[in-house]
Amino acid sequence: MIKKIKSIRNLAVFHDFIWDKAVLDKEGNITEFNLNNIFYGRNYSGKTTLSRMFRAMETGLLSDKYQSPEFETTWSDGNSVHQNNLLSHGKKIRVFNEDFIRENLKFITNPAEQIQSFAILGDDNNKIEEEIRQLQAILGTNIPGEETGLFKELRQCQVEAEDANKKYLADKDALEKKLSLKATDKTIGIRNHPLLFGDQNYNIAKLKTEIEFVSKEDYQSFDEEKVKELKKTINQDSLETISLFSKIDFRLSELIQRAKLLLEKKILESGKIESLLKNAALNRWAKEGHALHKDNHHTCRFCENSISSERWIALNQHFDEASDLIENQLNEILNDIEVEIAEKTEVLGIDQNLFYVKFQEEFVRYQKDYKAEIKKYKDSLRNLSKQLEERKNDLLNEKVYQEVSDNTNELEKVFEKIEILRMQSNDYSVELNGEKKKAQDALRLNEINNYLITIEYAKNVKLISDLDRSKSEKSKLLQEKSDEVNQYLREIEEKKRLLNDEEKGADQVNEYLKNYFGHNFLSLRAIENEESGKHFRFEVIREGDRAHHLSEGECSLISFCYFMAKLHDTETEDSMPIIWIDDPISSLDGNHIFFIFSMINEELVVQKKYEQLFISTHNLEFLKYLKRLKGAEKRDKKEKKFNFYLIERSAKYSSILCMPNYLYQYVTEFNFLFEQIYHCSITSKVDDSNFGYFYNFGNNARKFLEIYLFYRFPGKEGELEKYKLFFGDSTIPAVLINRINNEYSHLSGVLERGALPIDVPEMNAAAKLILKRIEEVDSGQYESLLSSIGIN
Repeated sequence: MIKKIKSIRNLAVFHDFIWDKAVLDKEGNITEFNLNNIFYGRNYSGKTTLSRMFRAMETGLLSDKYQSPEFETTWSDGNSVHQNNLLSHGKKIRVFNEDFIRENLKFITNPAEQIQSFAILGDDNNKIEEEIRQLQAILGTNIPGEETGLFKELRQCQVEAEDANKKYLADKDALEKKLSLKATDKTIGIRNHPLLFGDQNYNIAKLKTEIEFVSKEDYQSFDEEKVKELKKTINQDSLETISLFSKIDFRLSELIQRAKLLLEKKILESGKIESLLKNAALNRWAKEGHALHKDNHHTCRFCENSISSERWIALNQHFDEASDLIENQLNEILNDIEVEIAEKTEVLGIDQNLFYVKFQEEFVRYQKDYKAEIKKYKDSLRNLSKQLEERKNDLLNEKVYQEVSDNTNELEKVFEKIEILRMQSNDYSVELNGEKKKAQDALRLNEINNYLITIEYAKNVKLISDLDRSKSEKSKLLQEKSDEVNQYLREIEEKKRLLNDEEKGADQVNEYLKNYFGHNFLSLRAIENEESGKHFRFEVIREGDRAHHLSEGECSLISFCYFMAKLHDTETEDSMPIIWIDDPISSLDGNHIFFIFSMINEELVVQKKYEQLFISTHNLEFLKYLKRLKGAEKRDKKEKKFNFYLIERSAKYSSILCMPNYLYQYVTEFNFLFEQIYHCSITSKVDDSNFGYFYNFGNNARKFLEIYLFYRFPGKEGELEKYKLFFGDSTIPAVLINRINNEYSHLSGVLERGALPIDVPEMNAAAKLILKRIEEVDSGQYESLLSSIGIN
């Protein structure tokens, strides 16, 4: 179905029409076409122009008389049809307008011409007709919402295919949106973090390529510690060259050699006091006493007994210079050991920040190795010190050296590793940019991997794949069902071609003329052309002879009956066409207008043999009947199948509007004319939207007063006399109204009026004068007229 005429430009009276700006309901909502659409517009408002636009979508040709015409229609299936793709809709469109009449019923403009014949199903070959009925029964009906048979199955396949496609597209678009956010979003997008992820031109295409990489089984993500390390690398600036570290002098080997000599060194026993040699504690005590009594060795300060010269000489021989020498040597090495222990700290004294981030972890590991080795080193020193202390406490007796572990080589190896690390860090300055790039790439891939886990990417990809497979299956089923339906349609068309009967076309027109209009004396006759075999031409017959000088009413009747009959031709029958009927009641009297309405109602609306129906008219009486079409009275949105529109012309240009309530609810031209005069009376400033009130005022006021005054003064008074009777004692208003009505509704006799602009104040004053007088003489009718146009 057609949803709306989106725009029309440079097409006759339609200059720059935009549907969404003009066709609004009273709440301001955009209205779209319904199943049935009724247009009312006065003559020259643009009804035929719209029908020609629709006929162009039927024939594929738009008149070349238009200068740069443009139009666009939008359809419920999403299609858009415009002047450059007129037949892209693939629908059957049938338009009744003056172009249709001119093309198919040429005798109307040229009596020497014929009526174009057409074929519909004939009466012969009952077997073939039964086969067609059986095929059609299998096909079923194709009325939207009421399908049966294969058409119902096809519709079900269409619904399922559309649903599957919608689900597939919805999930695919949702995932695509998530990926797009990760690629380019201002907050979480990789593109907007170039320092961290290294690509300020990142896009979704690059993201998809890297998703393939991180989705491989061999890809390994990493933990937060690694992320911190990589971030440090990225933020790392170039460091200064690290100078050569001072080499630490480890003395353990030297101290071991010295200690071993002192521990194993013997002191001569000659001249030694045996009791002191055997008791180390007593020997220490005697040694301290010997030192205290050196200056006064005659009396013992402990017991106050005298010390004999012989005893003092013995003591001097016992504590001789050799003993003092070895003791001093012991004290010296013990002091050196303590210094070595104190100087050799557990830390290297090297700042790890001298190194680039990528080397700091390795440096910390070497630091730990050093700490462990230095602890062993100190333990060895303390072991050595303990052995020396024991010798010192038992100075006169040599000791057996107990082996001490010397890990000096291990410590030096640690330093060698640190030296290599120092050189690598210095070399790394040259490679830093490349390492930053590697870190950014690694971080970006890890970020993508984590994001894929967060959005359950693998699960969604599988789901989309399943939906895609389901969509393909449903599309395949739809295609198969469509092929099946088309095969049946082709078979029906083939069988119909066997039954084509052009004489039947004339009979159908005659049936309409007789049944709806009672024209037994006027008919069509199919005449076979002998030159071309079974090919017919139609002639209009009156009382057995070819008719000449048909009246306008007779031409209108035959034309419309011909159009309605042609809807049953072999190309249109059962095709559910889109139908546009433009003003079919020209020059017809009231009875014939009703019969046209009846034909439309019974042959089209009741039988529902169309996809969409459009009818336009200039006749308010016909509009009254159109409001009685089956279903037109329904107002509920769900059940409503009819929309009503007004084609309104202001000055040079026309527009399509939703039909106002006064015209939609009331059916007489009298109400419409009153509404036009009312708006003229309250409008003082003229613009493109209201110019028509003034432009048409002469005609509107003349017709309104003719109707109003006819019923008020039904005698034989002339127009001016009735005006005088209506406006009262003063003849000035009557003369003024008479002049305006005549001069502005006719140019004859005052041709210069056509070259002058409309006198707006004069129109405004005249409109007010008419309304004021009606209110004075008949306030009740005045209020009722106001109410009929929606004015309180």
